[in-house]
Amino acid sequence: MISTYPSPEQTILCIDNDEVMLRYEKTLLERSGYAVLSAVSAEQGLRLATICKCDAVLLDYDMPVMNGCELASEIKRLRPELVVMVSGREVPVSALTMIDAFIPKLEAIRELLPAITELCGRNRDRRDEGEVRPEHRHRAS
Repeated sequence: MISTYPSPEQTILCIDNDEVMLRYEKTLLERSGYAVLSAVSAEQGLRLATICKCDAVLLDYDMPVMNGCELASEIKRLRPELVVMVSGREVPVSALTMIDAFIPKLEAIRELLPAITELCGRNRDRRDEGEVRPEHRHRAS
């Protein structure tokens, strides 16, 4: 059974250049009991992912300078244990191989919290068992 409430130490890093969407994600996640770090650029998000303790990263695919695929790849290279989820309208199939979940922006209200709860819980269970690399899983759009 999947718990509907995060453990108190779960922190989600949200990266999105759309500040309205970033505020929405932050509010939704905080109201659901998660601690939230936020970044308005890929560069800022990458810096936070490397220096802060977080359990998962939710990033937008469509960002200037470094797109979500490039950012996800770099985050996974530096922190392979992190759960990485990408939100967006359309994401190339090649990008799906390096992330743990894809959440269509239009479905975020319905799919975001269940995906984060499931993936963060599964990742925490693996860490407790001594594993570090989460298995890859993709949500159909």
